[in-house]
Amino acid sequence: MSLVVYLGIDVGSVTTKLALVDEKGKYVDSYMLRTAGKPVVAVQTGLRELLKKAITDYDVQGVGTTGSGRNLAGALVGADIIKNEITAHAVAASVNVPGVQTILEIGGQDSKIIILRDGIVTDFAMNTVCAAGTGSFLDQQANRLNVPIQEFGPTALKSTNPARIAGRCGVFAESDLIHKQQLGYPVEDLLYGLCQALVRNYLSNLALGKELLPVFSFQGGVATNSGMVKAFEEALGHKVVVPENHQTMGAIGAALLAMENHQYTEAPTKFKGWEVGEMHFSSITCECNGCSNNCEVITIVEGVDEIQKVDKIKDIKGNIIARWGGTCGRWDRA
Repeated sequence: MSLVVYLGIDVGSVTTKLALVDEKGKYVDSYMLRTAGKPVVAVQTGLRELLKKAITDYDVQGVGTTGSGRNLAGALVGADIIKNEITAHAVAASVNVPGVQTILEIGGQDSKIIILRDGIVTDFAMNTVCAAGTGSFLDQQANRLNVPIQEFGPTALKSTNPARIAGRCGVFAESDLIHKQQLGYPVEDLLYGLCQALVRNYLSNLALGKELLPVFSFQGGVATNSGMVKAFEEALGHKVVVPENHQTMGAIGAALLAMENHQYTEAPTKFKGWEVGEMHFSSITCECNGCSNNCEVITIVEGVDEIQKVDKIKDIKGNIIARWGGTCGRWDRA
């Protein structure tokens, strides 16, 4: 007997996450992998791996996508609902963290803060421009200090006198770290100093003017870092909850949204099936010369092995499953 599930896919710049929930919204399984600049391959690999882990047959009744690659993923798998990360993370937190009022989310390339009141998003902010406020910043500095990223948190917690590191800018933070390193600061004090710097950057950039109330939910890959959890708790003066599946909360939220959509509309799913993981897709970029904008239009083609070299968009051959990138929408298909 097959298990009725809803699939959520979160395609980010650094990692791609897939998650399944049952018809009651309970977590079933998930899988996470590096996007590695190839979101199509990441989604296909994720589908294959999720199916490989299955201990029963899955009857997928709905699919939701989110993340920076949500439109691409939606076109590939046949999504029933496509939502932004703010909505997905808010829904997942509301279901999995009772009483949550503030969501702290830090990913590889961006960070977000989401304010909820009575389960409804009342305010949010995103940081997509400052490297000092993201997980990649910690990754780079850990590498500079020759500390494996999985040991970052435990090592930082050993600090007794953390270094005060400028965290307003990634460039200044790096030069300040080097300076403190040359002064002879222990590695653990440098690491926890980095955690505090990132938290100061996050709160001054994203939380300015916002009322931060408990319960606090810390989501995203950086929530794995126990040093960051402690730094947030010190700065906020409250306990910070790290959900069990904090790294895949975006995908879980997308799955929950797909479940809600299906239960409300009762419409059959557009999901193309698990065989999407074995299909061949190619992307073709072509400039539209229809006006002075000269937009770069991206076309996703299914089942064409050879690389097409075309000058005009209308000359692209094959089963076109999606197309976007134009300002006017003339060529868009999704």
